[in-house]
Amino acid sequence: MSRILTISYGVVSYAVFVVAFLYAIGFVGDIIVPRSVSHGIAAPLGQAVAINVALLAVFAIQHSVMARPAFKRWWTRVIPSAIERSTYVLLASAALLLLYWQWRTVPVVVWDVTSSAGRLAIWTLFFIGWAMVFAATFLINHFDLFGLRQVYLAWRGQPYTDVAFQVRLLYRLVRHPLLLGFLIAFWAAPTMSGGRLLFAAVTTGYILVGIRLEERDLAVTLGEDYQAYRRSVPMLVPRLTARHPVTADGRPQRARTNIA
Repeated sequence: MSRILTISYGVVSYAVFVVAFLYAIGFVGDIIVPRSVSHGIAAPLGQAVAINVALLAVFAIQHSVMARPAFKRWWTRVIPSAIERSTYVLLASAALLLLYWQWRTVPVVVWDVTSSAGRLAIWTLFFIGWAMVFAATFLINHFDLFGLRQVYLAWRGQPYTDVAFQVRLLYRLVRHPLLLGFLIAFWAAPTMSGGRLLFAAVTTGYILVGIRLEERDLAVTLGEDYQAYRRSVPMLVPRLTARHPVTADGRPQRARTNIA
C-alpha cells in the first residue's frame, strides 16, 4: 500500500506540474488564458507592483530553499526520501498557481512592435525559448528532475541512484540551457507590458542568483568534473569554441595542471 501511495503521489505531483507549466506559456505570452502577466487583477500601480514582487518572492524562496542540500537532508528526516522531489515539484507548482491567480495588472506599455515581420520574429523566439526549456529537461533526465523516477524506483522496491553527470547537445553550448530558454521566453515580447517587464526583470535577477547557488552545490557534489565543465562551457551565452574540450562520451575532459 505504501508503494502504491508513493507512486500515486508522484504522478499527481507531476500532473499538477504539467498544468502549471502549460499555463505558464499562456501566462507569460498572454495567450488564451484568462489571467496573464499583462492582464491580471486590477489594482493601483504601487499595490500591483508590491503584490507581484511578493508573489515572485514566494516562488523564489520556496524554489531556492528546498533545493539546497542542507534543507534536503533535514526534510528527508520528516518525509520519505522517495517523495522529496515530488513534494518539491508540487509546492513549486502550487506557488506558480498562486502567482497566476493573484497577479495584478501593471497597465503600462513599454514597447510595442508593430511590423508583422518583427512580431513574427519575436513570437518565434518566444516559442524557441519554451522548446529549449522542454528539451533541456530531457537532456538531464526529465523523469528524475520532476520526481517520477524516484517514486517509480520506490514502487519497484529498488534503491535510488544518482543520475550520472553527462554533457549532451545544448549542455555543450551553455551550462544552463533550461534557464536560458526561460530568459528568452520571458524577454521575447512583441508587446512588453509593465507587468511582463516586472516579471522578466525579477525572474532574471532570481535566475542569476540561483545559478550561483546551484553551481556552488554542484561543485561540491561533482568535484573536479564540474569544475572542468565550468571552465569549458559558458554559463548562458554560447561561444564559438570551447575553452577546454569534452570527451567523446560527453563528459568534460579534466584540465591538466602543470606544477613547477
